[in-house]
Amino acid sequence: MSLDATNWAWRVPVQTSSQRTVLLSMADRAGEDHTAYPSVARLAKDCVLNRKTVMKVIDELEELNLLQFTGKTRGNGVKVYRLIGVNGREEIPLTSTKSGTCPKNGTGTKSGTATCTKSGTATSPKSGTQNLPMNLLIESKNKKTWFSWEKLEDELDYLQDPNLILEIKNASWFERELNHFEKFNAEKNLDDDVMIYHFADKLVQAVAKYRALESKSNPVQNKKSQSEKPSEAQLSEKQIFMFANKISRLPEYASQHAQVGETYEDLASRIMDELCTAEGIQKLIPYLKQVGYKQNGVGA
Repeated sequence: MSLDATNWAWRVPVQTSSQRTVLLSMADRAGEDHTAYPSVARLAKDCVLNRKTVMKVIDELEELNLLQFTGKTRGNGVKVYRLIGVNGREEIPLTSTKSGTCPKNGTGTKSGTATCTKSGTATSPKSGTQNLPMNLLIESKNKKTWFSWEKLEDELDYLQDPNLILEIKNASWFERELNHFEKFNAEKNLDDDVMIYHFADKLVQAVAKYRALESKSNPVQNKKSQSEKPSEAQLSEKQIFMFANKISRLPEYASQHAQVGETYEDLASRIMDELCTAEGIQKLIPYLKQVGYKQNGVGA
């Protein structure tokens, strides 16, 4: 593990939270020469991503000149990558002299550790960088400057359930969870993308928690919803597409319902039209069960 590489991975500019997490995982396994060779499977498990996404992110990081394949491999063909731009602590140049002055007519502090600006005025460590007081940095976090609905929806997109995302956006408990999450992480100085990543996970857990509470407070309604007939169930667009394609390839269905010269795609399109209605679902129940449909209307 290289502390310099980890600090570098937190600070370099990236474009997505996936890039940040893969970079952090690589940095966590970097040696003193700033090279790392975790397998794709290891990165996928660390970052909670699938293999294709990890491989895509590695390509993106190479394009951003943050990773470079050294041409070497380890073990079962695992590629060795170099983290580009990592500076060891012994490699960081000093910017001031013993007297506390710096080039270009800049004036430093008594300790001689401050840096100078173009205008010749040094910044003090006590007031943070660029003359911005450190207490203002904390205050900016309390103003939710890290939060973005667009980024949050991108993180929640892996759920592949637009109804769930809408439920989260309209939830009465959303602000409560947001305030608690922000206070809990106020002193951790996390990157904005990492904050969004962890907040998305917290919201998924919150949905399950509040649904359970609602179920306990409304036992009659919960019992009624569980006893609904299959004909009253509805399918999402993704489920309709999936089940329609599977049913169109069932020999017992295609032999009876396919038209002369009709392709599987055309047959699946007609099935999709039927699955858009409760009556159509009820009609296709025998075939739906064969392809993984359950009585509550959810695919296996």
